[in-house]
Amino acid sequence: MRRVRSPDELTLLFREHGRKVTAQRQCIFRVLEGDASHPTAEAVYAAARREMETISLKTVYQTLHELAALGEIAALDLGTGRTRFDPNVEGVHHHLVCRRCGKVRDLHADYSTVVVPEGADEGFSVGEAEVVFRGVCATCRRSGAGRTAHKQNHHA
Repeated sequence: MRRVRSPDELTLLFREHGRKVTAQRQCIFRVLEGDASHPTAEAVYAAARREMETISLKTVYQTLHELAALGEIAALDLGTGRTRFDPNVEGVHHHLVCRRCGKVRDLHADYSTVVVPEGADEGFSVGEAEVVFRGVCATCRRSGAGRTAHKQNHHA
C-alpha cells in the first residue's frame, strides 16, 4: 500500500507545481507522513496544532485539497459525515468503515466482476465499482464503546 510521500518530497512537489510552501504546509506534510488512518481534515488540524498552535483549519483544508488535486491523496466521502483523506491512490481498493467510531481501513479484494445488471444503468456509462463495507471494528466490539450508531471518532 502506498503511503503519503515524505515531507521533503511533498515540499518539492508543491514547488514544482508553483505552489507556495509555508511552515504551516510543511507541518501538515509531517502530520500526514505514515498516517494510513484516512484522517479527516479536523484530525489533521488537531495533530498539526500540537506542533504549531497558530495553524488554521482553513490552511489544513486548502492543503489537503491541493494534495488531492495533485493526485497525492484521495478525498473520500464514505458516509461518515466528514471527508476522509486516503493516502493510497495507487490501484483500485475498497474500504471498511466502522459504524460506531468511524474508523476507515483499506480493503484489498478483487470485485472486478461486479457489474450493473443489464437495463439497470439508468443511462450511465459505468466504469469501475467502489465497495464500502460497514460494520463494527475489533476495538469497538471489544470495548462496547460507542453504542450509538454513527458516533464519530475524529482520530480514527
